[in-house]
Amino acid sequence: MNEVPAEQRIYAVLAAIPCGSVATYGQVGKLAGLPRGGRLVGRTLRNLPADSSLPWHRVINASGKISLPADSDSFKRQKARLQEEGLLVNGNRISLRQYQWQP
Repeated sequence: MNEVPAEQRIYAVLAAIPCGSVATYGQVGKLAGLPRGGRLVGRTLRNLPADSSLPWHRVINASGKISLPADSDSFKRQKARLQEEGLLVNGNRISLRQYQWQP
């Protein structure tokens, strides 16, 4: 039996996060069958190809914050994409109670 590689399972979960919702790194890991896989999810997202259409911007940390440095271009791009989807981003914080994906 060929097990689906962890990276592919993470991609599948990432692709399923609906517009207007967010998921945490740990949540993506758990849904991909990787309990305690939040760091692996982070590394996988960091290594996404530049032309990827996967919604990496919908993944935030367990505190409801964008994990990127606030002065980075990636932070600004993530915040703008979340706001374009209708999420309220207060500084670097997103309300998990309001926007967390519940598959």
